[in-house]
Amino acid sequence: MAAKLAIHGGKRTVPNGIIKPWPQVTDADRDAIAEVIASERITEQQRVQSEGLAREWAEYMGVRYCIPVNSGTAALHLCVAGVGIEPGDEVIVPAFTFWATAAAVLHHNAIPVFVDIDPVTYCIDPNAIEAKITERTRAILPVHIHGMPADMDAILAIAKRHNLKVIEDVAQAHGARYKGKRCGSFGDAAGYSTQASKTLSSGCQGGLFTTDDEQIHKRAALLQYFGEIVVPGREREEQEYNAYGLGWMYRGDMFSQAFIRSQLKRLDANNALRIENCNYLTMHLSQIDGIETPFTPEACEPVYYNYVVGFNPEALGLDIPARTLREKVQAALRAEGVPTGQWQRLPVPSQEIFQNRIGYGTGCPWRCNQSTVEYNTEDYPKAVEFIDSHCYLFDVNPPNDFELMWLYVEAFHKVMDQLDAVLEAPETT
Repeated sequence: MAAKLAIHGGKRTVPNGIIKPWPQVTDADRDAIAEVIASERITEQQRVQSEGLAREWAEYMGVRYCIPVNSGTAALHLCVAGVGIEPGDEVIVPAFTFWATAAAVLHHNAIPVFVDIDPVTYCIDPNAIEAKITERTRAILPVHIHGMPADMDAILAIAKRHNLKVIEDVAQAHGARYKGKRCGSFGDAAGYSTQASKTLSSGCQGGLFTTDDEQIHKRAALLQYFGEIVVPGREREEQEYNAYGLGWMYRGDMFSQAFIRSQLKRLDANNALRIENCNYLTMHLSQIDGIETPFTPEACEPVYYNYVVGFNPEALGLDIPARTLREKVQAALRAEGVPTGQWQRLPVPSQEIFQNRIGYGTGCPWRCNQSTVEYNTEDYPKAVEFIDSHCYLFDVNPPNDFELMWLYVEAFHKVMDQLDAVLEAPETT
């Protein structure tokens, strides 16, 4: 007889307190922070940590330039400015991403133009890009979503044909590879987030900008500090107090940068452990009818920022929407102690800011640039279908290991083996 479901009062599969949080903080991380605060000239640590992180991340990525900043959004804004995007220019963005990808375009008075996704990889569909290119298009901004590399060969080929810049959003894919090369080293510039949950974590907020192009780097460097040329930690000695253009305050802080530098030493090892966990999940969950596990194209080496799970009612002979199946199973899994959730509830172009073209001021950047770009949800059916039919399995990160992954698998079996009872369960809030 099957064990009683937790939603019906049974014992949960995953015990309280067994899941270990991310980021994993070690003594080495604590020591890195302690060295900053122990410095007699603590303001000098602004330069030491910023320059150290810039050098180490550029070396890791195999690129010439890196600028540490205070968020992934700021890093992407540096990319947009650095590649020379002007007011009213259009930048192609995937319809499924965190909306900061598009916000970085809006911040520079430019227009995001959305493209549907490839439902297999969840990344931008290269086959849908060219239909959205106009005389105003200046760049393509692919996102390596959930640690899955986008199809960079196809994207770069399109960019070359149309003389477009390529900006990579690597906020969730530190260390992921496409055809053996690290994501973030393909385009003209790249932005990375080091927000607490990311695969390279600051423990709080942060970001990184990279490029191989000297001119792009110079433009981006001006943007990060009020349009001025400043060496962190040497403002008193060297600052001109002369803005060469409009800039923001995007510099990161020395404590989070010290933490990132320490975490970077374990990035590849942590990625390897996360990949092992997720491969284990795929091996077992793929055997359950109605459950769809991630597919990895031959060219891609993902790092699984989140583990994506799909629900297919047709495979179970059920005449119900995929969203209904997902929501019912998710509720049952959460009761079993399995941390699942929705990351995005609707495609980015369906959010109010785009539906109403709110922007800033009196509807800029659309109105002030005479833009006729429209945002119709029906133009992104694959993104809508993906959101409705998929959820995310969290806490697949180290130091969690196969012991926890096996409990996740047990919970999936328990729930899917009693699907009739799960579907009959009352709605919960």
